[in-house]
This record gives sequence, structure tokens and C-alpha cells, in this order.
Amino acid sequence: MDSRSRILKTVKGEIPDRVPVCLFIHDEGNFLKQVIPDLDLDNPKECKQRLIALQRGYGVDLFIRLLHGIFPNWIVYGGVNTEQQTENWEVKTKETRSAYSVLLQTEIHTPDGNLDQEFTVSESSEAPGTYWYACTKKPIKKPEDLDILIKYEPPMLVSFPDHLKSIVPKVKEHVGNDGIVSVWVPGAAFNHASLLIELNEIYGLFLIDFPFYEKLLHYCIQRTFPFLKALAASGIDMFCMGGNVPGGFLGAENYEMYVLPFEKKYIDNVKRLGVMTLYHNCGEIMALAESYKKLETDIVEPFAPPPLGDGNLVEAKRISDGRYTIVGNVDQVNVLKKGTLDDVRRVTKETVEVGKQGGRFILQTADYLEYGTPVDHVKAFVETGLKYGSY
Repeated sequence: MDSRSRILKTVKGEIPDRVPVCLFIHDEGNFLKQVIPDLDLDNPKECKQRLIALQRGYGVDLFIRLLHGIFPNWIVYGGVNTEQQTENWEVKTKETRSAYSVLLQTEIHTPDGNLDQEFTVSESSEAPGTYWYACTKKPIKKPEDLDILIKYEPPMLVSFPDHLKSIVPKVKEHVGNDGIVSVWVPGAAFNHASLLIELNEIYGLFLIDFPFYEKLLHYCIQRTFPFLKALAASGIDMFCMGGNVPGGFLGAENYEMYVLPFEKKYIDNVKRLGVMTLYHNCGEIMALAESYKKLETDIVEPFAPPPLGDGNLVEAKRISDGRYTIVGNVDQVNVLKKGTLDDVRRVTKETVEVGKQGGRFILQTADYLEYGTPVDHVKAFVETGLKYGSY
């Protein structure tokens, strides 16, 4: 059975020949930059080609997750549209540079008032070539700001679909039957809203001002849909969407009442486009394992074990009852990066033997491989997963 068929069969709830064994590696920086020091980060296509070649060399089933060079920064990392101007949307940006970061302070002038935000690009001092992108001062502070955004923000560039078609089909062709190609999208709904309004505001907003909250999340769904539609048309296999911001600490009752309806609508939109969905919560998750069945997403990941999260794979398998595929959940920090080879082999064996019971399980690390992860540990993880993953 080829890797693509193995992954797709698993996601559908069927039993393949063995558990798919995958690696979560960013398509820029981090582990990729560690093992390929001459990686040209200004050439996203080269980064993807070398990522695919690297994973092929490890003998894994390819689960490629695109991000680098796909979207404009504002839609996926936060803030408003700063790449376009109109007569009613004037963008003024001040740039400040320091040793490891660039700060972009932007004012947006419109006929109905102004918006302001700060966006930061930082290079890790401990992992050269690894960059972090974030809207560090959010543009929406009050309902009137949202009204301005809804009325005046320029839409997705008309050239974006062609941009995708110059990347995604080539990556899929390069991957072939060795796996699937996914992309990190700007969402799901609550995560995307957190890119526009401060966290300390959104966590209380659904209780304090539900009409404002509802309007914000509906706009986030509407705002991202043209990008999702263009991605679907490019032939992508799966959307990876963030669900970590509305984590288990909210509790199932709050999640199901105030978050799930919007996440479900977001996922339903994707399903209508004919694309598979992955919902990612890398923090507290167990309180929501039951609720996630109502999302009707294809995959939930990663049920990260303590201390990274509160994941319990035995319980997650029991609660999910085959309603969604689980991807995970070997600790990439305390086991793969900081543990011993014996730790890697032991934890990987335990994980795959629990996960494969009943199917709907893909072996992977709980999150992306970090800079400084020993290559021998990655190889041991793969070898152990392949050895004990057979059905």
C-alpha cells in the first residue's frame, strides 16, 4: 500500500496495512534549517522541495504542511490588510529594526475613523533562520473598529488563486503517492478572531457583549472564505486549522455554547469545498474530546501529553470512539529533543501500540520538530513506529 492510500484510508476510518508514520516539520526554519543550514528562506519553493526530500530520506509517510510563502502575513498571522490601499483605506507604516526583530507600526485611515496595530517579525537567537510572525498590538479595540474593518478592508488580491496554482500542484506532483499535502489556513473561527482582538478581550467577550462577539466571528468566517475557496481550487488535500486558543480551560459547556457553533460553520464551509479538515489543539484538550465529535472534523490533534498538554491517548481513543482520526502524540520536546534514545523508542512503541487499536490513528510528534532535535532521535522514532505499527 502506498503512503497516500495509507493516510487516506486511515482518515476515512478504514484499517490500512499499518499505522501511517509521519513527521511534523515546518517548511521553513526550525528543524529544517538545522539539518539544511544553507536553506534559502527567500525561496519557498526550494524549501518545500528540500522538506519533501528530507522526509523521504527518513522513510516516513509524507504529511506535508504548507505555510511559508503561501499567504500574505496579515491574513494568517494577524492584523488587517496592509498590502493594499484604496481611496478609503490609507495605510501608513513605520518600520523599526533591532538585532533580532522588525517592528511594523501601522495606522489605517478611513472615512469613518482610524485603526492602528503593531506587527513584529523576530528571528530566534537560539535557532538561526527560524522566524516568528505576530500581530503584537491588535487593531480591534471596540465595536466601531470592527465596523470600519467590515466596511473598508480590501478583499483578497485577485492574483492570489494564480499564486496558489503556481505552488500547490507542483508540491502535490512532487509528493505523488508518497503522502498528502495540507496547508495551515487562517482559522478556525475563534483562532482567527484572536488575530484581530487581544486575548484578554476575546475570552470574556462572549459573556460581556455577545452581539459584538458574534459579529466578529461571523466576519472572521466571511473574511477567510475566499482564501479557503482559492486553496480548494488549487487541489490541496487538507486544511489544518488552529483550535488551540479556545482550549480545554474554557470547559465543555462554554466551548459548546459560545465557540463550537462558529467552528462548526467554518468546518462545514470547508467540507462543502471538498477538502479534508484537521483541527489542532496543542494545549489543554481532554475536556473537549467529547465536544470535538460534534465538529465533524476528519482529524483532531495532537492530544499532547503532560507537561506540554493534558492529553491521555487511552482516554482520547475511548472518548472519540472512532468519530475522528487522532494524529499524535509523542512529546517532541521532552522525549525527541531532550530525552534519550531509549526514551524515544519506549515512548514511541507505547504510543503506536495504544493508538493503532481500532484504527483512525496517525503516529506523529505532538507538534513541530524543534531546532536542536537530534537526528538520531528522529530516525529512532520513525524506525520504532514502522516496527510496531503493523495491523
